[in-house]
Amino acid sequence: MTATYNLSELFEQVVDVAHDRTALVSGDRRLTYDELDARANRLAHHLASAGVGPGDHIGLHLMNGPEYIEGMLAAFKLRAVPVNINYRYVARELEHLYGMMDLVGLVVHRRFASDAAGGAQGLADLRTVLVVDDDSGADVPEGWASYEQALAAASPERDFTGRTSDDVYCACTGGTTGMPKGVMWRHEDIFFASMGGGDPTQFEGPIERAEQLTERVPEQGLHMLVTPPLMHVSAHWASFQALFGGGKVVLLPAGSFDPAVAWRLIEQEGAHIAVIVGNAMAAPLIDRYLEDPVDASSLMAFGSGGAVLSPAVKRRMREALPNVMVMDGFGSTETGVAGTDSSGAADGKATGAVFSMDANTAVLDDELRPIEPGTDQIGRLARRGHIPLGYYNDPEKTAETFVEVDGVRWVLPGDLASVEPDGSIRLHGRGSASINTGGEKVFPEEVESALMAHDAVHDVLVVGVPDDRWGERVVAVVQPRAGQDVNFDALQAHAREHLAGYKVPRAVVVVDAVVRAPNGKPDYAWAREKALEDAEAG
Repeated sequence: MTATYNLSELFEQVVDVAHDRTALVSGDRRLTYDELDARANRLAHHLASAGVGPGDHIGLHLMNGPEYIEGMLAAFKLRAVPVNINYRYVARELEHLYGMMDLVGLVVHRRFASDAAGGAQGLADLRTVLVVDDDSGADVPEGWASYEQALAAASPERDFTGRTSDDVYCACTGGTTGMPKGVMWRHEDIFFASMGGGDPTQFEGPIERAEQLTERVPEQGLHMLVTPPLMHVSAHWASFQALFGGGKVVLLPAGSFDPAVAWRLIEQEGAHIAVIVGNAMAAPLIDRYLEDPVDASSLMAFGSGGAVLSPAVKRRMREALPNVMVMDGFGSTETGVAGTDSSGAADGKATGAVFSMDANTAVLDDELRPIEPGTDQIGRLARRGHIPLGYYNDPEKTAETFVEVDGVRWVLPGDLASVEPDGSIRLHGRGSASINTGGEKVFPEEVESALMAHDAVHDVLVVGVPDDRWGERVVAVVQPRAGQDVNFDALQAHAREHLAGYKVPRAVVVVDAVVRAPNGKPDYAWAREKALEDAEAG
């Protein structure tokens, strides 16, 4: 039978050649490829016995651990759709998300049982809930079953049929504003867009037939430390890219990001690649390494994505670890991995990050025509080729984001950009987060990158607050480096060296810690609230 690009079939190909290799490390638990596959088979058989089948949605309300990868693989084996659940959501938000995604099954860590029960109360078609035990001791609703007991009672055999390249992968995203959305991809498209395309070393190019995948599995796969929570797509994509190359996925313990633990795992597990999310992870990692170096000789690259990795932080990474490449990826839940910057340094300009893009990425003007290189015109980033089907049950938003031009289907994720003379693309941020001050548009990420180059700044978010004269004024919410004081005049003077005057912050709010999502993405709503509180107090 001809192999397909169904993600579980691709994984099974690798299992059949990798067998006893370590596939997954999570705390003190280590699973080989055979063991991971058998556990996913058991889970799939249990779900099938509960009536879960093709097209059904299974919520994964979990922190990091083997159960997350097992849950995804089990769903794929059944042609069902795993749905990533943000574990920071409370019952009201969960009720919206569970209902919006029409969940028929749920796998949940015990510590989240109470909120999950509140979220699930309106689900008429919920057929099964499995509880992954933890040290919380939380009460579990009657009728919910033990994850491990369910697996123990189910068959480990791999006997699934009918899987196709057109089966669906879902990635729920909260976006920059509004309620969550479910981005729906064909398996084949997400495999090529975000999971390596069967090219684990990124040297040979994507495979042309699904059967080629096993030919690309090296004698020793890459060992990858995945630091973001698996509820975020960057962690999905990195983990499956490693697994499709016969590599080892090393997960950080559930909970907050600890740079000391990350470095210990890099040393102990011989990690070749550390997957991080922007400044929020890179800066403390480098601070920790300089304070207490470890043997990082195995490390070949940092792979960052999902949030700004500023030129100043890239420079510090390169200086601290000159033999380690810094790969700064650009993409979104709607585009997959769209471009990279491996320079590891600033390009001398402070007007947005520059990424090399492939032929499937362009910048379109208001008439949806490509912008010519070197014009400095700002348009909308667009991507074609392997892109999503659209948003689940949201035809209006799908029509806004996915457009057809001259018979070619494009996704417009909301990023504004311009095209450099050499064809590379300079990102300026998202229009929804931009600040309008005196009729001029200011992109927070641009100002943040400039401020991160100041020695006293550990982390920063930039927002706009109402201003009677200018409409909005630019405010920086700054977390100082340990032992450093942030001087407003000095920070303004520094900013003026890199930015036009209207982009320079009119106020600075100093905080103990900048709040970000667990994956390092900025919480602009929190920053704006802090800025408004400061304005009212002043």
